Parts: sequence; structure tokens; C-alpha cells
Amino acid sequence: MPLLCTSRELPEGQSRGFQHGTLRLLAVRHAGQVYLYENRCPHRGIPLEWQADQFLDSSASLIQCASHGALFLIEDGQCVAGPCSGQRLRALACHEDAAGIWLDAE
Repeated sequence: MPLLCTSRELPEGQSRGFQHGTLRLLAVRHAGQVYLYENRCPHRGIPLEWQADQFLDSSASLIQCASHGALFLIEDGQCVAGPCSGQRLRALACHEDAAGIWLDAE
């Protein structure tokens, strides 16, 4: 189980990208909980961000694909607008403890 970052490095309402081997990840802290997804748009199979750690829309309430504007719910990765509507991001298991945020083994 790799440590992704300390809890302090992912504040409330923020997102952050990570690389674990060949797997690109994105984490979001929303309502005190950490959500972790594969950083891959289901529409084109490309990373969601253009700028490092920029995964959220302007309201910080949805994950947004920078390439074509698809919007995803933070809580479950469901696409609610855009060309991949009805699809979802691939969620990954993680946990948080005193040391930080960890990717759980698959």
C-alpha cells in the first residue's frame, strides 16, 4: 500500500494528481472524505487535467475533464454532463490514517 500524500497535502475542496507505476490517479477531498479515481476520462481515455492538480470545476463541486468539459460527481465518479454521460470514472480503494492517504492494494 503506497502512501500518496499526507492529509495536510489534500485540503478540503481540493484535488491532487498522483502517479503510481503506470497508473495515473486523482484524489479529491469533499465533505471531509477522500475519493480516489483513475485519472482517465472514459470518453477518450486521456488524463482529465491540463494543469497539475486541476481536476475540479470552478465551483469545486464536480470533477471536470479539461479536454471536453465532461462533469463527474465527486462521490461516485458518475458522468452527469458531456460526451460520456452515463459512464463513470474508475474508483480506487484508499484509506486515511495519521500518516496520510494510502492507495489500498487491488
